[in-house]
Amino acid sequence: MASLTVWRFPTPEGAQDALEVLKDLQHQGLIIVQDGAVVSWPEDKKKPKTKQLSNLTGLGAIGGTFWGLLLGMIFFVPLLGMAVGAATGAVSGHFTHVGIDDEFIQEVRDKVTPGTSALFLLTSHAVLDKVAPAFQGQHAELIQTNLSDEQEKVLRETFAEDE
Repeated sequence: MASLTVWRFPTPEGAQDALEVLKDLQHQGLIIVQDGAVVSWPEDKKKPKTKQLSNLTGLGAIGGTFWGLLLGMIFFVPLLGMAVGAATGAVSGHFTHVGIDDEFIQEVRDKVTPGTSALFLLTSHAVLDKVAPAFQGQHAELIQTNLSDEQEKVLRETFAEDE
C-alpha cells in the first residue's frame, strides 16, 4: 500500500536539504520512493516554487500531471478566483476518489506558507519507526494520508504518464 506524505519544514530550504536524508533511507531499504515533489516558498514570494523529484524515483512514478493538479489545488486555486470554480470542483472530487480529501488539502494549505517548504512523497514499504527519527534534526512536521490498494490503483490509472 502506498502512502502520500507531506513533510513540512520551517525554512524555504528545509525540504531540499531533507532529500539527502531521504536518499540515505532509500539506500538502506527503509523506504521506497515512488514519486515526489519539493515545494519551496521563500518569505518574499507570492507563490511557491515546485519541482518534481526525478533522481529518487524510477519505475512506478505517477508523473507531472498528478503533482501539477495536486499542488495547483493546494497553492494556486485561491489566487485564480471564481473562473475556475467548476473545474476545481471536478478535480477536487477526483482526488477524493484516490484518498486525497478536502481536509488533507486544507491542512497542507494552512501549514505550507511563505517562509516554509515541503516534501511531497508517494512512498511504500516505509519502516516508520526508522524513517520519522531520521528527520528529527530537521524540525520536520509530518502530515500523512494513507491510500488503500484500490485508491492507489485508481491514482496510477488516472495519472500515469504515457510512455
